[in-house]
Amino acid sequence: MRILHIIGTISPEAGGPTESVRALLDFGPSRYEHEVVTLDDPAAPFLADFQVPIHALGPVSSVYAYSDKLVPWLVANRDRFDGVLVNGLWQHCGFAAQRALAGHTPYVVFTHGMLDPYFKRAFPLKHLKKWLYWLPVEYWVLRRAYRVLFTCAMEEKLAEESFWLHRWNPYVVAFGATGPVGDSELQKQTFFDLYPQVRERRFLLFLGRIHRKKGCDMLIDAFVKVATEAPGLDLVIAGPDQQQWQSSLMEIVARAGLSDRVHWTGMLKGDAKWGAFFASEAFILPSHQENFGMAVAEALACGRPVLLSDKVNIAPDIAEDGSGLMELDTDEGTLRLLRRWIEMPASEREAMGQRALATFEQRYDMRANAKAIVRIFEGIQQNA
Repeated sequence: MRILHIIGTISPEAGGPTESVRALLDFGPSRYEHEVVTLDDPAAPFLADFQVPIHALGPVSSVYAYSDKLVPWLVANRDRFDGVLVNGLWQHCGFAAQRALAGHTPYVVFTHGMLDPYFKRAFPLKHLKKWLYWLPVEYWVLRRAYRVLFTCAMEEKLAEESFWLHRWNPYVVAFGATGPVGDSELQKQTFFDLYPQVRERRFLLFLGRIHRKKGCDMLIDAFVKVATEAPGLDLVIAGPDQQQWQSSLMEIVARAGLSDRVHWTGMLKGDAKWGAFFASEAFILPSHQENFGMAVAEALACGRPVLLSDKVNIAPDIAEDGSGLMELDTDEGTLRLLRRWIEMPASEREAMGQRALATFEQRYDMRANAKAIVRIFEGIQQNA
């Protein structure tokens, strides 16, 4: 069976959707053949990392990622594929897929949290503009899809709150991440070689985009408040500064006299990333919206407890497992997350770390979950 994946960009800096495609390519059933069509520049160096055919039809010059090459390419190649997986919403990819594939080749849409009502509340004017696109375009993209994929029941439920006019065929799929491969001690050493200032230090790790959606400001403010309560605890913030926000956050840290305890690493990859997880005490993500949270699953895979806001959709399951803590996505909730961790006895922290790894293996190991996701296309063949 041959599957086509459509995504605006496959750059590793794009976050969750890109990682999901990579995981499906790496861990789907071996009898499947995969190809990817993307709107990246064909000269982009990260395209060389893939072992499957990548058709790069870019570059594109807008967030909408329009390319006049995409629809003709899909029409010319659609008969070669048994099914198509469209990643994400609000870009030309979905419209092109619906236009070129509907009635010919079945496609499914992986929403990746892009129907969360958080965006409706946080950006009301932008939401009004989305209505103009929803009615003639996105509504039909989803309605004509064979399945619309959500990573958990909470995400599916929340999606229905974004637009009162909606109709789709939902399907909840277990999602996840791939765990670390290699020697954890060597990976920690790789991280410490790059950032020796945190060697022998206790620290909490935030790993993700430095973005207002992620609650980075609440994390900084809460850490400033608890700094005197836990003088031996540092904070490492690892991720790209997508909104040019880091300098403002660093000023808050500097005014509090904590520049030597809050460390900014930029984006971490490979062994350095896994080393940061292993070297940390716990992972923290006080996000205002997170349909899944790839880094959450990666932290669990390293046996690290996770401290989450209630807006991370998988947080209730993790809290129920006893693999992490959950609080409201507010200043007070983030402060409670930190204080609960600081006040927790060492024996309970260790036990929570052991449960974290068990949660990953039972719920979020992509080596197993990728097979279930890709097998959706077997249902298409059976119903043909």
